Amino acid sequence: MIYHLAKKLKLNGYVKNDSDGVNVVFNASASEAEGFLSQIKIEAPEKSQIISTKLVKTADQKYVNFTILVEDNNTCEKQVLLSPDLALCPSCRAELNDPENRRYRYPFITCTQCGPRYSIMNRLPYERHTTAMQAFTMCESCNDEYHDVVNRRFFSQTNSCADCGIALSLYRDFSTVVPGDTEAILLRTKIYLQRGKIVAVKGIGGYLLLCDAHNSQAINTLRTRKHRPSKPFAILYPDIHSVQNSFELNQQEKELLESPAAPIVLLAPKSGEFDELAVKEIAQGLEHLGIMIPYNPLLELIAADFDKPLIATSANISGSPIIYKDEDALTYLFDIADYIMTNNREIIIPQDDSVVQVSKYTHQQIILRRSRGYAPSFLRYRPKTKQCILATGAFLKSSFTLVVNGNAFVSQFLGSGESFESQLMYKQTLEHWLEMYAVKPDIIVADMHPGYFSHEYARELAAKFEVELKQVQHHEAHFAAVLAENKLLSKTEPVLGVIWDGTGLGTDQNIWGGEFFTYADNRMERVNHFGYFPTIAGDKTAMEPRIAALCAISKSDHQPKLLKEKFTDAEWNNYHVLIANAKLFTSSVGRIFDAVASLLGICDKQSYEGEAAMYLQKAASVYVLENGFDIKETYINDWNANCPVPTTEMMSNLLVDITGGRPTNYIAAKFHYSMVCLIGTIAEKLNIKHICFSGGVFQNELLVDWIKIEYANKYQLYFHINLSPNDENISFGQMVYHENCIKSKPLAANISSRKNTNEEQFNNFYDLAV
Repeated sequence: MIYHLAKKLKLNGYVKNDSDGVNVVFNASASEAEGFLSQIKIEAPEKSQIISTKLVKTADQKYVNFTILVEDNNTCEKQVLLSPDLALCPSCRAELNDPENRRYRYPFITCTQCGPRYSIMNRLPYERHTTAMQAFTMCESCNDEYHDVVNRRFFSQTNSCADCGIALSLYRDFSTVVPGDTEAILLRTKIYLQRGKIVAVKGIGGYLLLCDAHNSQAINTLRTRKHRPSKPFAILYPDIHSVQNSFELNQQEKELLESPAAPIVLLAPKSGEFDELAVKEIAQGLEHLGIMIPYNPLLELIAADFDKPLIATSANISGSPIIYKDEDALTYLFDIADYIMTNNREIIIPQDDSVVQVSKYTHQQIILRRSRGYAPSFLRYRPKTKQCILATGAFLKSSFTLVVNGNAFVSQFLGSGESFESQLMYKQTLEHWLEMYAVKPDIIVADMHPGYFSHEYARELAAKFEVELKQVQHHEAHFAAVLAENKLLSKTEPVLGVIWDGTGLGTDQNIWGGEFFTYADNRMERVNHFGYFPTIAGDKTAMEPRIAALCAISKSDHQPKLLKEKFTDAEWNNYHVLIANAKLFTSSVGRIFDAVASLLGICDKQSYEGEAAMYLQKAASVYVLENGFDIKETYINDWNANCPVPTTEMMSNLLVDITGGRPTNYIAAKFHYSMVCLIGTIAEKLNIKHICFSGGVFQNELLVDWIKIEYANKYQLYFHINLSPNDENISFGQMVYHENCIKSKPLAANISSRKNTNEEQFNNFYDLAV
């Protein structure tokens, strides 16, 4: 664009990608230069983003024409942003399916507007020789396009075709290659999928596992081999029209599916689709399915040839990260897949598919996983410093944030810190970033929890680089993240932060998760929380909602038979001994959702994080669909926010409805409404008009809708925009907390001086000021 514009304006000089961005040097008067800069901003490509510009006069030098300069400059300060991988654009999609086009059915067609970027980056700046494309020499035709200023592929670094580009291979075991060219391999793949086979396919950020979404046996085989008993699978549809025919799809959801990020989008099937798909095997007990359309040309060809929906899930054993290296794929994936389709373009940085949902009633976008298409540059926040800050994040939803030379980068989702493979991927990705930018951290910020991998690794790096390690409390990091994303850090009015999740070490050494903070004058204060209840059996409580239920009602006078029946006599006695001697307590709203799901008989043991809460949300959604948001009662009565939320009272009142035979869907909805009402009570008590929400509980679209419907006309409500509410945003919040020198106040006296009937009040609340 800049080259074309300079030629049109008859300016001489050059343009080049450099490690600090795009540099343009040209001969012009001051007024001509200003006009050129203005036109650049007007005519910038649709997918580009201009963050800042600076016009300076240089030493006199005369140029005779305008050129594009390619240099490999590794010595200067690197400031350039990293482009995410971009989904197949309409022009390339049309060429891919045009028999008259020379790239007809070429599985790796790209142009300047689409294709891999971040995933193939070796070093900066972004040029062909600094990416995985350096292995491929352009043929004469591609080279002509590359240097043709009027061609759509002018200076397209990923440019290639069937004569000079990437080649497919198909394996049926570690060493046996199935013979055939591209068309033969695609035909065989179609046949294998029709026969109910599982095929692993190398995508943009890693390998995907594909099988027929109508074939129950194939899906059950995939679940068995992948050790994924019930977690939902995503579904790949051939095109947007097939999605529209099968799902309720509004304009916002359609735009997400067709966007350059092309995430998986959670959609509600039309009634007939449940009869066609193997829904019981794909997403048992849930009302939404994760839907995607092809985001790269290879998937476009596979999906179009098969012409029916396909299961498309990350190629890994559940709990481990996506497999992206060819050697690892051939070594490990035959335990899951019957065939492996690979190619000879290296994936340098692995990424899962991003996942997004749009709430049904208020159309709030909620990012559930930020990865391919969104990561890593983060443009909603401009750091104040050029200091290099590394924030290492949390545990289960791991990510890291790096501030380099005035830019903020939030890594893609990097899996669970409890898996050795995920820890290795985390380390490799971070090391790659530090090498690309040729920096070392000046400060490292970590979660307080000493047992988190991210905390341990932060200590290791701080010692290695001989820099200071700062610690930020988990929920304060959540709050800082949503404040910064909504540009509220400098707001003069106080802001309420409602931070609800499953777990995070508190400053009193208990496990927090149901927190209310205020933010004003660059200080945070924990002003309330859910009443503590015992937490026992370590991580087992998070995976067994029945244990969460036992803990949550442990101080209640009523121990219902319906709960006792969920345990053997030995378990019942042992768990009660553990509760009686508990030293650790929690305010976790995540565990309260689990407890309610168990008490309602919805889920006693879950095979993946959030399963019980999702089933509970579905039950409440059914009630709302039939009755609207019309409930007048809550499970908390006469609470004026002078003391912690009375968890025991809430659970006891809920048990009265259960034993009284009230319908499950009604109780689930009334519980959601009770949670909504708590927010208004706190806000009214504090006379605050601005409320922020963060934490994994706010992935619940019904809860988000109910909050917005209840309070939209009374309060200013702020949710995450380009980050997930879950722990993926913790690293960003840690960085924001440190960079803005936010301080934390001790707990307000009117809260700390009172004891709730079901909690041992915490003490020793200490200042976390950075």
